[in-house]
Amino acid sequence: MRRRIIAEDPDWSITTVPSLSILCLQIIVNNFERNPIFEMLTAAQKEFLQERLSLSLPVQVTASVLPEGPYWRRCCQQKLAFCDVSVHGHSWKRMFLEKHLEKIIELFIPNVTDPQTVLDVVSVCEKYVKRLDISQLLVPVVEPQKKSKENDHDFHWKRYVPPMDHFDFNILLQRLTNLEELHLVYRIKQCGMNFAWNMFEMTYRDCETLAKALQSCKTLKLFRLHQSHMDDRKCQLLVKHLMDHPSLEELDFCHNKIGDVGARAISKLLTRNKLQTLNLCNNLISCQGAKAIALALSKNCTLESLNLLLNMIKDEGGQAIAEALLNNTTLHNLNLGGNYLTSVTAEAVSKVLTENTTLQSLNLSCNQLCEVGGEALVAALSQNSTIKECDVHLTQVDDQRSFLINKLLWANQMSQLKTQRKGDAPKKTFALN
Repeated sequence: MRRRIIAEDPDWSITTVPSLSILCLQIIVNNFERNPIFEMLTAAQKEFLQERLSLSLPVQVTASVLPEGPYWRRCCQQKLAFCDVSVHGHSWKRMFLEKHLEKIIELFIPNVTDPQTVLDVVSVCEKYVKRLDISQLLVPVVEPQKKSKENDHDFHWKRYVPPMDHFDFNILLQRLTNLEELHLVYRIKQCGMNFAWNMFEMTYRDCETLAKALQSCKTLKLFRLHQSHMDDRKCQLLVKHLMDHPSLEELDFCHNKIGDVGARAISKLLTRNKLQTLNLCNNLISCQGAKAIALALSKNCTLESLNLLLNMIKDEGGQAIAEALLNNTTLHNLNLGGNYLTSVTAEAVSKVLTENTTLQSLNLSCNQLCEVGGEALVAALSQNSTIKECDVHLTQVDDQRSFLINKLLWANQMSQLKTQRKGDAPKKTFALN
């Protein structure tokens, strides 16, 4: 027979009483905001603390006290919808602080939000922030105003829209002394019924403040400004302040309204900066702008990737780019897709491929190369052993020539792979008697 003992005390539990050290650590956890004790603890005690601290503690308290560890991992996993720590240098702390600062900037309302709220956060996280990806910038609050009254029941309303200036980056970038990447887009993600077109573009005054802020950020390596209706005038202003920037390596102005004037300004940047990647996808650049870029490309010795997808450079611009490659020895990737090119450009590019030994990827898709252009590319690729990618989709190149192009590219890829494996193979060593 089994017997069961029922305790007289209904609150009795078999759980042992916590040790005094655990009770003390729990007191530290409960009072951490008022008295953040951490450095004097042992490694095991620090681990205990980080697993139990409240995630609602102010960043001003935790950023300067808690190092990389479980606390920041918990913050990211419970507060962020998507966590890819590899984008943030595999640091949970850096990821959370960068995302926290991004959120404050994205919710900043000009003339309403106190700039000191941004400065307070920057003061504690400035040395950790290396990358910012701002997905929206809010505009000042605009109240509807009554225009006229026709009768007792019908009112006509007109909303006065002042210049829609956004967040002033001057108060931010000069304090972020370790910032390396900045991704910006001037738009509002959920505007609802208050939609207005000027919510989705930066003003000239925005451009002025941003240009000065970029000039003061000497550590910036990548700058991306996309989908912001940037025209030639604004492009010229930004490029003027980026001229001779000491560390800028990648510039991305895709999905804007940059024309030939802006392209000429960017061509000057290519001759005076050490850019490695330039993305001008989906703009309004025609043959004149392409010629200016081609001239700079022929003199440039640092650019490795150029993207002119979805512009209007046509054959005149395409031929200029091709001729520039005869003097360029650094460009690895070139995208000329969707530029109204014909077999004339394909033949010009083919002549270059027989001499150029640095280009590895070429995109000519969504053009009208036809069979003549496809035949020229086949002949050129048969003499080229360095190019590994050549996209000719939607170019009216027939299936037979497309197959031959892919076959030649595959041969180049296998040849380079074998060479790489031979170079990586361990060398035999011999012992000397």
